[in-house]
Amino acid sequence: MKKLEDYVVSIPDFPEEGVIFRDVTSILQDADGLHLAIEEIQKLLEDVEFDVVGGTESRGFIFGMPVAYNLHKSFVPVRKAGKLPRETVSMEYELEYGTATVEIHKDAIKPGQKVVLIDDLIATGGTMQAAAKLVEELGGEVVRIVFLMELAGLHGREKLKDYDVRSVICYDGK
Repeated sequence: MKKLEDYVVSIPDFPEEGVIFRDVTSILQDADGLHLAIEEIQKLLEDVEFDVVGGTESRGFIFGMPVAYNLHKSFVPVRKAGKLPRETVSMEYELEYGTATVEIHKDAIKPGQKVVLIDDLIATGGTMQAAAKLVEELGGEVVRIVFLMELAGLHGREKLKDYDVRSVICYDGK
């Protein structure tokens, strides 16, 4: 039986020399790999009581939606600025060269709701930190953050030290 790591294609020196790019699309294009990825994420939620799954654009949608569906939870998309049609709350965060902003609908999280956030990859942690702050701004409680893959060498967990963070696969490098 294959492990999830067996489905990940690693591309050396992309996008720049010295970086190993971990390609999540190689998991998605294999039915068994995709099934295993969703199962493994759900295993990391077995001991958690929650009401809502939030997923960050765009691969957090890919992995968060089937989890929400399978566990009969609602799903809240965390989008890039300007993509949501109703009133939103937004949070700006730092990138390597500049800033970015994420938003969620103002009515997406009700006060007291317990929220799980899901994304495909944690690198520096900025996007997920902003998503968690938005949940809290709306009165929700982030009870767990789950990533399919973690690039531990980029120290993203440091930005998320106040949260229960889990990852299915952890790579030591960048």
